[in-house]
Amino acid sequence: MDYGHSDRPAGATPLPTAIKILVAGGFGVGKTTMVGAVSETRPLRTEEVLTESGVGIDDLSGVEGKTTTTVAMDFGRITISDDLVLYLFGTPGQDRFWFVWDELALGAIGAVVLADTRRLADCFPSIDYFEGRGTPFVVAVNCFQDARKYRLDEVQAALNLDPGVPVLLCDARQRESSKEVLVTLMEHAMKTREARRRAASGD
Repeated sequence: MDYGHSDRPAGATPLPTAIKILVAGGFGVGKTTMVGAVSETRPLRTEEVLTESGVGIDDLSGVEGKTTTTVAMDFGRITISDDLVLYLFGTPGQDRFWFVWDELALGAIGAVVLADTRRLADCFPSIDYFEGRGTPFVVAVNCFQDARKYRLDEVQAALNLDPGVPVLLCDARQRESSKEVLVTLMEHAMKTREARRRAASGD
């Protein structure tokens, strides 16, 4: 989506193309961490402290040490070049905040679904959501230290993914690792867009 304006003065520097990407996944999988790792500005976070009112509602299995939760979104920005800027929106992972997903998904070219092999089933709602909307996505397995290691083809089979959906390992704490995930998503989204264009035109 290009936010440039046709009435800009001649010779003025054009505004960069803004691309919206979602970072999704289950509760405590590392979405806030990834957005913070790659954002070149201080990320906007809407985290609240977990309280006793969430007992019986929030599933902390496997992430018992987590003390905060995203209640709306995380937001960050990364400049790829003078004419391309990525805007990252981290979605809330808990069921009770899913009502904001439709708003966050508007205009997004693709999504990163973060996975934790200790709680792999938590990926299914995100995967189902993006498959249902036809949104290109990649699955990035966040490598937690105490998590069992699986081959990428095992993860792909366990999640029943289409063979064309990229699956890769990452460390959401590391900027370069997270950037690699975003590059993979961009490439996948462009290939998907081109394939759909050809199918529509009968090429």
